[in-house]
Amino acid sequence: MIDIQRYLLIAAIAALSVMLLVEWKNFDVSPNAPLAAAADVDTNTSEPAADLPSTEANGELPAAHDDVAEAMPELSSGTASNARYVTLKSDVLDLKIDLQGGDIVYAAMLEHKDGLESDDAFVLLENNQRRRFTAQSGLIGKNATDTADGRPRFRAAEENLTLADGEDSVSIDLHYAYSDDISIIKRFTLQRGDYLIGMKYLIDNRSTEPFSAQLFGQLKRGNSADPSVNNDGLFAMKPFIGVAYATSEDPYNKRPFQKLLDKPVKEEMEGGWIAIIQHYFVSAWVPDQSASNRFNTVVTSNDMNIARFTSPATSVAAGTQGDIDAAIYIGPKDQYRLEEISPGLELTVDYGWLWWIAQPLFWLLTKIHGVIGNWGWSIIVLTLMVKIAFFQLNAKAFTSMANMRRVQPKLMELRERYADDRQKQSQAMMELYKKEKINPIGGCLPMLVQMPVFIALYWVLMESVELRHAPFMLWINDLSAMDPYFILPLIMGVSMFIQQKLNPPPADPMQAKIMQWMPIVFTFFFLFFPAGLVLYWVVNNTLSIVQQYIITRRIEKAGLSTR
Repeated sequence: MIDIQRYLLIAAIAALSVMLLVEWKNFDVSPNAPLAAAADVDTNTSEPAADLPSTEANGELPAAHDDVAEAMPELSSGTASNARYVTLKSDVLDLKIDLQGGDIVYAAMLEHKDGLESDDAFVLLENNQRRRFTAQSGLIGKNATDTADGRPRFRAAEENLTLADGEDSVSIDLHYAYSDDISIIKRFTLQRGDYLIGMKYLIDNRSTEPFSAQLFGQLKRGNSADPSVNNDGLFAMKPFIGVAYATSEDPYNKRPFQKLLDKPVKEEMEGGWIAIIQHYFVSAWVPDQSASNRFNTVVTSNDMNIARFTSPATSVAAGTQGDIDAAIYIGPKDQYRLEEISPGLELTVDYGWLWWIAQPLFWLLTKIHGVIGNWGWSIIVLTLMVKIAFFQLNAKAFTSMANMRRVQPKLMELRERYADDRQKQSQAMMELYKKEKINPIGGCLPMLVQMPVFIALYWVLMESVELRHAPFMLWINDLSAMDPYFILPLIMGVSMFIQQKLNPPPADPMQAKIMQWMPIVFTFFFLFFPAGLVLYWVVNNTLSIVQQYIITRRIEKAGLSTR
């Protein structure tokens, strides 16, 4: 029994340590470090049309319609036909759209800053020497506008459109003359306060033949690092960067870029979505939810990762008008908004296998924040509530440890008496535990039970964009980043040391050495953890010390076992 107790305690500590390391590194390895900074948009960069999807008919793209480009009608006097980019801006999004193909090549989050002390907006999509991440879309199939030979050159009546005060939406129309009898408008629409971008092709078919095409949308990203996290140092956070998608069997799947070449995505389902995710932010194409769409990934020869959907063919009869549409979300991981857009998209806020614990914790945390208005104090209140929920379980654990501490002199006497006979020593100790009504492993089980809650809360604090750049008080200006002065981790280490002193000293020398090193080891781990998580641990330890001290003093004073 003594060996079992020892091994369980060691296993519990080892499990917690491993979990901490695994969960920290489970953010996965970041791709290559970013290159030197460059301009927002590289005007010399062109997206090769060879990266576009092929048609289902013959596996090759039809010929381009460059012969009609010169015959495009002139727009109004305010035409931006000579411009390379147009700008569409709402209260939360700032987009740049390339008129060659009509691709989104720049997207800035106006309500999210690039850094804690920066006034610049965080840029999610950009196309330059530092980072290549764009959202492309077009028409393929029988009457393709986007082919292996080229992309359509659109024209726009205005270069810059901004959501006006009092308006709920703003749209920009990109014009393209497919032929003398067929004209196409590619329309992007932004809604106030929303990161979901509407994209629609409006086709005016004045010809005598039907117009048929498939809509595709794809996200194209290189292997640059995640700009939303600090990637410096051995223990720096390495967030997951890769593709996420839905299937008919599973609403959420993810695959890192490193695995796409050997294991590409290839799915077909009604509705669905496909995304590229990183820490705090997500970009996701959401096609027609009533259509059967195909989803796949491609890794190009120049190491660009493509996540794509292709819709079924849409036919516009001769002499009629028709449209093909999809939406793209480019913004923060707001799980409640994502849930409204498409089933499973909210799971890009990835809480891992403990999501069933993490989601209620996040819901509770947001409710507390709605009242308090400070995320740091909200974490403290949440910790207190979790502690209350586990009060009875912890009380039993602390009672068991206090009783073990009380009978420690008797245990030492038995060890000395039967030093040469381990079997008699174990029997004598078991008789003592039975007499004193003590469960020798009672102090280990609560630790194991509470581990999932701790790990779930870890993911809540790590994944929640709401905590990005969220201040607490004094020197803690960002709860999602590590303590700049390491004060909280040191306090946490001291609290672990104090808590250890309240426990009965291990009789086994190996166990005793392990326990002595635990505060130091955990302090080292927590140096690099987000301040919000360390704050939770400090408060949790402090409350445990108070509870354990009161129980220990009561039992020692009474001099008898408490059940």
